[in-house]
This record gives sequence, structure tokens and C-alpha cells, in this order.
Amino acid sequence: MSDSVSEAMVGEEAENPAEPGNPADPGTPAEPDHDPAAPALLGVPRTPTGNAEVDAQLERLADADHLATDGHVEVYEDVHRGLRDALTALDARPGPPAPPSTYGSRS
Repeated sequence: MSDSVSEAMVGEEAENPAEPGNPADPGTPAEPDHDPAAPALLGVPRTPTGNAEVDAQLERLADADHLATDGHVEVYEDVHRGLRDALTALDARPGPPAPPSTYGSRS
């Protein structure tokens, strides 16, 4: 053993053998910290509504599961726009004809 290495340092290395990121073992890289913004499956069930347009928008929400958190906004805005368009289309569809007036023309 070399005189330049103290016995205390040797004891520390024995207690903490080569762990990733351990300064005693400079050859190993430090483990990356957990990234809370990393993609994670949310596991939210999506129940079909019976309306094809709405169901397609709800399935689009699954795209957010594979994106980092900062990418969720784009998906949510796109789904919101699609759902709003589907509701607007319901208002624009012609309904049943109005019933005839019971008031005839009076002379």
C-alpha cells in the first residue's frame, strides 16, 4: 500500500464499495435523478360514448401518456378544440321541421 493513501480513506472505500456516483469510484457515472416531467402512463380508462367524433377525441388523450409534461398542453388544447367543434356541429344540424301553426290566417 502507498504511503500517500491514508488508512482512513481505505476504510471508507471498504464501507462504500463502488456505487454509481460514489466519489470513491470515479469510473462509474452518477445515476440520473428521477425526472418528474418524463412520460408516464396515467392509466385513465376511456369509456366509449357512442359518438364517433367524441370517442376519437377521447382516444387522442392517450397521446399525452407518451409525452413529457410540457407536451400535454398541446394535446389537451387539440382535444378541447375537437370537442368544442363536435358540440358546435350538434347546434348546426337541422332538427325536425317546426310543427305547423295552429293559428290559421285570420281575415
